[in-house]
Amino acid sequence: MIKRQFIPFSEVKDKKAIIVDSMHPNGLVLSHWRGAPTPAEVRDDTSAAMVLHALRLNLPGLELPYVTANHFDIDGFVGVWSLLNPELALENEELLRLMAHIGDFRELDLNHPLAGEALKLVCWLNTRERDMFYAPFAADESEEKEAKRCVDKFRYFLREFGRVLQDPDWEKPVWEEEVADVLLGYRDMYKPDTKLQRYPDLGLIVIDTQRPVHYYALFSRTIGFDIVLSCYEGNRYELEYKYTTWVDFATRPTLPRISLKPLAEQLNALETSDYTWTADNLTETGPLLRLEGKDLSRTERYDHPTTREIYTSSIPASQVQQVVVDYFREKYAGITPKHYWAWEEVKGLNSEIGR
Repeated sequence: MIKRQFIPFSEVKDKKAIIVDSMHPNGLVLSHWRGAPTPAEVRDDTSAAMVLHALRLNLPGLELPYVTANHFDIDGFVGVWSLLNPELALENEELLRLMAHIGDFRELDLNHPLAGEALKLVCWLNTRERDMFYAPFAADESEEKEAKRCVDKFRYFLREFGRVLQDPDWEKPVWEEEVADVLLGYRDMYKPDTKLQRYPDLGLIVIDTQRPVHYYALFSRTIGFDIVLSCYEGNRYELEYKYTTWVDFATRPTLPRISLKPLAEQLNALETSDYTWTADNLTETGPLLRLEGKDLSRTERYDHPTTREIYTSSIPASQVQQVVVDYFREKYAGITPKHYWAWEEVKGLNSEIGR
């Protein structure tokens, strides 16, 4: 059996490699990034799932001795670890697939028999990453960018993960706080006073709940939807596109992203508080529309709603919801969901509809 080795992304230009959750012409790409040249027979929602498919099929290109990725996240890490530990990976395939899905799309379904174990492992990775290294996207604000800084993360977790996978309860002091936070929010999401309004034709779900919760809990109610409007007590709102619309999502078709900036303008015309509605660019991994979002760093935008202040709007919830629904209904008129939107296509479509 081939003994593969992880290399920093900077070395792939000279060493042909298996490229996970990233893109580079010098090797076999196993990535769900939009437009990635991943072989069609292993297409899946996460890059880790593609790796596991490839291992089962013994896909041509797996004979390469090097593995790399240009950033660290749970999906990419699970893919890299699986290539370095193929037998163990295939023994734990369903658990690893679930970890990658929770990590990337933040959709937790506790009805899955392995969800509890996957959650422990994901929260162990999250906590160790934050406490020992740096938070996701924090490298954007440093002199050394992510592709270089993430190497230390990979080396540590590649060394330690197999032990934790064997019995996550050995590391309970590390993961228990975040797991408890997720489960508390999950309970809130299923209380009778949490109300959902679904608009399947728009890929939109409206969640009316008392307070912000951890993303794994919030998005537990959003499976199958791509746009989330969260309405909290006290006229506090956030609207976001999920990561499902940034990647090539394989298991169901999606609508393309539409710029949220004209929607922010509409809401500003109604807003009488001292706050201003702002919207991220549509190419962000999870663009947010909210009051006073322009000063948030990428790290803060990626972090959970519980960690950032969400301001009180003058606009009633019913009116915000109607404006949002009308906006997407107008913009998506005549557009059909499909697989594998290209970014050029998405940008062109936004130009055609005027933004």
